[in-house]
Amino acid sequence: MQGRPKGGKNKYYSKEEKLKYVQQMLSGKSCWEIEREEGIGHAVTNGWLRNYNNLGEKGLENKKKPGNPLVKYQNRKDLTKEEQLEYENMKLRIENELLKKGYLMKGDGSLVTFKKKNK
Repeated sequence: MQGRPKGGKNKYYSKEEKLKYVQQMLSGKSCWEIEREEGIGHAVTNGWLRNYNNLGEKGLENKKKPGNPLVKYQNRKDLTKEEQLEYENMKLRIENELLKKGYLMKGDGSLVTFKKKNK
């Protein structure tokens, strides 16, 4: 059976790991050997090689993943002072963006409800 087990996590490779495998392929080592030794899929290594040939090392950089940026702060009990400030700053940026889009805010800041403005 190919692929990851059901419920398993996807494997992410750093830029340095990708570069190491791509350089091995370019130096003459068979991509099939690398894939078998490391347990990497053929489509994955081909993608890395294609991106490296087209964009150089920049093509191997991991892309930012979408999602809620506040989650990393909410899961922790004890935040450092710097992390508390980053968290507050992020909340204010989100609030500012919502206000720009025309939402009205009600609440004391802890529990906020949003209503679309009537135009």
